[in-house]
Amino acid sequence: MRVAETIELDSATERELRSLSKQRRIEARLQQRARVILLAAEGWQNKDIAVEVALDRRQVALWRHRFQQGGIDALRQDAPRSGRTPTVTGEVESKILQVTLHTKPAAATHWSTRTLAEHTGFSATTIRRVWQRNGIKPHLTRTFKLSRDPRFEDKLLDVVGLYLNPPDHALVLSCDEKSQIQALNRTQPGLPMKTGRAEKFTALLHHVTVELLRDAYLALKRRAAPGVDGVTWQETAWVFWIPTL
Repeated sequence: MRVAETIELDSATERELRSLSKQRRIEARLQQRARVILLAAEGWQNKDIAVEVALDRRQVALWRHRFQQGGIDALRQDAPRSGRTPTVTGEVESKILQVTLHTKPAAATHWSTRTLAEHTGFSATTIRRVWQRNGIKPHLTRTFKLSRDPRFEDKLLDVVGLYLNPPDHALVLSCDEKSQIQALNRTQPGLPMKTGRAEKFTALLHHVTVELLRDAYLALKRRAAPGVDGVTWQETAWVFWIPTL
């Protein structure tokens, strides 16, 4: 017959255990463990303690053993547990990252959790967790452009000032690409997306020349109705600027 370990308490340890077993502002499981040790010190058998504190007999034996090994501190914390077996293995995660970083879907610029889930056969939740764990954000791109023009600051101030404080009767033309003349070139090669970094591109290279600006202006309806300020095209300073181009 297996005999439970004998527990002997000094006066200080017993007082602390009784205090823990009666306090109301501590965890119920800590109270329960303190009662187990107090009853064990009184000579109770494990099966009787289990009935008294509503635990399994094996749990009673476990906490008696832990108290013998570590004292009251051992009652305050649970032993580390292995946890659930991970469903996403390293091989699965590597495959998801490989597809995300080095391929693109047929009819889109980047993968989404749903399209990649359909492509790989994994769930969208699994895809999202792998991306979050590795800092992957295919939907984000960052742009960067460092001008080497020595007069860049002066030009920047001129352009911003034109918008913030335009001269009287001024017409500002802002030129951007259209679908037929879309600017697909970049000033510098981009940086591909990788773990922990979004895809980066430099500024678009717009092939806008003075001649294109002049033709765009001349294509405007010169006989259009006056603007909200009552000024017509003919009265703007741009009429005098065009012949000088």
